Amino acid sequence: MKITLVNPPYPQSVHSHPPFIPLGLAYLGAVAEKAGHQVKVIDCQAEKLTYETFRDRIAQTPSDIIGVTATTLLYKSAMKLIIIAKQTQPKAVTMLGGSHGTFWDENALNEYPNLDIVVRREGEQTFIELLDKLQSQSSLSNVLGITYRGGDKIVRNADRAFIEDLDSLPFPAHHLLPLENLKHNGKIIFPLVSSRGCVYWCDFCSTVRMFGRGYRMRSPKNVVDEMQLIHDKYGVDQVTFYDDAFSVDRNRVMKICEELRDRNLHLKWDCGTRVDMVDRELMKTMHDAGCFAVWLGVESGSEAILGAMNKRIKLDQTRKAYKMAHEVGLMTIANVVLGFPGETEQTARETIRFVKELNPDDVGFYVATPYPGTPMYEQVKKNGWLRTTDFDKYDTAGPTFETPSLSMEKLAQLRYKAYQAFYLRPSYVIHMMRKGGVYGIAAAKTSGAYLLRYLHIKP
Repeated sequence: MKITLVNPPYPQSVHSHPPFIPLGLAYLGAVAEKAGHQVKVIDCQAEKLTYETFRDRIAQTPSDIIGVTATTLLYKSAMKLIIIAKQTQPKAVTMLGGSHGTFWDENALNEYPNLDIVVRREGEQTFIELLDKLQSQSSLSNVLGITYRGGDKIVRNADRAFIEDLDSLPFPAHHLLPLENLKHNGKIIFPLVSSRGCVYWCDFCSTVRMFGRGYRMRSPKNVVDEMQLIHDKYGVDQVTFYDDAFSVDRNRVMKICEELRDRNLHLKWDCGTRVDMVDRELMKTMHDAGCFAVWLGVESGSEAILGAMNKRIKLDQTRKAYKMAHEVGLMTIANVVLGFPGETEQTARETIRFVKELNPDDVGFYVATPYPGTPMYEQVKKNGWLRTTDFDKYDTAGPTFETPSLSMEKLAQLRYKAYQAFYLRPSYVIHMMRKGGVYGIAAAKTSGAYLLRYLHIKP
């Protein structure tokens, strides 16, 4: 079958980050090619396609299947592409995948008649079985993990079990992507996912609900094999891990580092993890194996708000993790959530002070956003706090709800002041300039650039 996979553009109303490799589409493309199908990818972000230029492009791309991925922020853009796809190729089967469709499946099919099927949660096995059924014109009634139109009704089949053997998946089909359009400063930073799922379920996170409460891991050899391939084939010297918590299994991380050393593979890499899942020896080993930066979830500087988030960490654990990371020479990036239900002006200011105390190299202050599928969404909706239902506004930069303890206007002001307080410190500028290189250059621009950070959307 002829398959076209699409990465939709950002809404025009938001400040989008530079395009990155759409890893989910690359995995779907890989499994579809392995099954003998013809696959093309249209990356509207990388290729800077508008809805009209997409119309021209899809009209010139004969397809049996047109699949579009979407987060909550990209949902409306994705559905505009679905409408265009159906208009230009009415016989093609249209599909929606990704996190938003997983939790908005029946709503999406009710809202958009041009959408035929929603693929929920992990897509690889579901997608291949779905293609086989469509190719043979068989019933979809036994395909787990989909929601679809069955005559005049919307049918929601049972969930599919998660893939336990992640090593069985082929490496992402990077060759299908417009790689020349994905370069930043002449380089492509390739993302990798070495695990899926998480052992903790923070109430603001939808990603772990996509991939399950459990930690499924690729083997160290399989992970480094992909790193080796990327390095050899594309001449890449830096990769980034997209795992929700890279160091859940300490021993596996140590073995990945050992594998990198044994192969003499000199790649720079970064990762994200929890502050209660690192120690000094582990971070020193990671640093020596090429890790230059680690994203550590701070989330809040208030014990009460951390408890409300179901984060299950203590402030002293965060302090210790940042201190150890700095001691071994790792750059640190702090992820912070402002405005979670229960937040007050006082707790937000506690968080701002706490981040300055930790003194990370960089920080992202993100507004708590009630994504469908999360306990936070249910809480906000149940209590009548939701003020913005336009998903084009769900960019983590602006508030979408308010509580009796914190207004949307005050939260927006606090976020602005948080960036101002962090980046305009003389000690921060001096600290970054001492690092030299690109960090020194960045520091020289910091006093003006923090306003751009205020508009920044996602990590």
